[in-house]
Amino acid sequence: MGVPMRLHHYSFKDYLLVEEMSAVKHEYLDGEIYAMAGGSMLHAALAGAILGSLDAQMAGRCRVFTSDLRVRALATGFAGYPDVTVVCGDATTDPESKDTVTNPTVVIEVLSPATIDYDLGEKFEQYRRIPSLKAVAYFWQDRRQIEVRVRTGDVWRTETVGPGNVVVIEALGSTLDVDALYARAGG
Repeated sequence: MGVPMRLHHYSFKDYLLVEEMSAVKHEYLDGEIYAMAGGSMLHAALAGAILGSLDAQMAGRCRVFTSDLRVRALATGFAGYPDVTVVCGDATTDPESKDTVTNPTVVIEVLSPATIDYDLGEKFEQYRRIPSLKAVAYFWQDRRQIEVRVRTGDVWRTETVGPGNVVVIEALGSTLDVDALYARAGG
């Protein structure tokens, strides 16, 4: 049995051209371009609450970005749009795109039912290849739960918290209060 044939193998430049001409965002993985689905109202509200909380805590220390900022893992070529991205220090941009950051400190994803397996699996495998990345945080939509994966050296550890708890993101010197964020989002 042979290796399956790829239908396409787009370059990163091809991907950037698609992004430039499209009203819809796409992710780039293994030479393929994938349209991103729109999020729910709760998804948007959670992302906004997280962004607001981190932005207030990071003032003058780090920059907090919306899902409009593209992040790339140079080691694999992956490019995508986390729901919230935090960059501490000067932003380093991709050699092929000044609008693509290659050195996020923390990325945050609000999990959607249709993409949860991808987000927690393959997408995390791409993120973990970014040397500057210190943590990835996941927020569930169907329950008040936050999972934070933190890098210490080459080892990633996972902490999951639920209602009544606060998670500390040491790389940012910040905290995320589960109940406060979900209440603010209406969830």
